Amino acid sequence: MTPLTLPLGYTRIKRVKSFHELVTTRFADGINALCWQRTLPGNFSEVVQQLGIGQGITTVDESLLAGLSVSAAGRVAIDILLNDQRLLCDLGLSPELNCVHEYLRDVSPGPVPTDVFSFHADRATTEADTFLCTYNGPSGEGLRNDEAQRRVDIPEIRAELLKLSGGKDDDGVLEFLNENCYDLHYAPVPQAQPFSFERGNLRRIAVEYPGSPVPPCIHRAPKTLPDQAPRLLLIRLNQLENFKKYERLRSTTGDDPKHKFY
Repeated sequence: MTPLTLPLGYTRIKRVKSFHELVTTRFADGINALCWQRTLPGNFSEVVQQLGIGQGITTVDESLLAGLSVSAAGRVAIDILLNDQRLLCDLGLSPELNCVHEYLRDVSPGPVPTDVFSFHADRATTEADTFLCTYNGPSGEGLRNDEAQRRVDIPEIRAELLKLSGGKDDDGVLEFLNENCYDLHYAPVPQAQPFSFERGNLRRIAVEYPGSPVPPCIHRAPKTLPDQAPRLLLIRLNQLENFKKYERLRSTTGDDPKHKFY
C-alpha cells in the first residue's frame, strides 16, 4: 500500500485502519478529518465507460450498476461501490454515488465564488459530517485551516459585499452572508499548499455547525476538463445546507445566468 501523503506538520488529519474506526472516532483535539486509506482492486474506469457519456452529474443507483455489462474486474469494482454504500446505509446515513462529467460553475461577477471549485466548508444546523470517496477521475483537494482565510474577511471583498447587502456591517450583513453561503468560502494564503484527498480513500470530514468542537475541514472539488475522465464520487449529503444549494443549482440548465457547466 502506498503511504498516505499528509501535509507536513499538519495534525488535523488522522489515519484510521477500518470502517468501524472511521465512523466511531469523534472529532476532537483539533482533528477535523479522518481518512481510511485503501488501495482498491477492480476496474472503476470500465464502470464509468459503461455508464456512457453524459452531462452534468448522473446519480448512479444499484439497478443501474447491476445492468452494466462489465468484465470480472469491473464487477469487482461494482461490488466495492455497492458495499461502501451499504456500510453507510446500515448506519442510517444516505450516501449518493455520482458520476460527475461537469459541475455547475459560478460565472457571476460577484466578489465571492460559491461553486464547488472554490475552497469551502460544509455547514449543518445540527451535528453532522461529510463522507467522501473518489473511485475514478481526479479527487478533491483539502486546504489547511492555518493556510486559509475566509473570503468575507478580506477587506476589499467585505467592502463589495457590504455594497450588495445595504452598506451596514451589522447583523443584517451576517444574515446576508449566511443565506448566500459567502461565509463558507475561503481563499488560500500566499504560499499555501493544498493537498490531494487521493482516490480510493474513504474520508469523513468535519462540517460547521453550532457547538462543533473543531473547525470545519476546508476542501474543494477538482476542475472538470473536457478531455478528463469523469469523476466517480461517493458522498453523504445529510444535513449540509450548502449542498442543498448545490442540489438546487444542479437541477437548473446551462442557461442559468449565474451558474454554467464547465
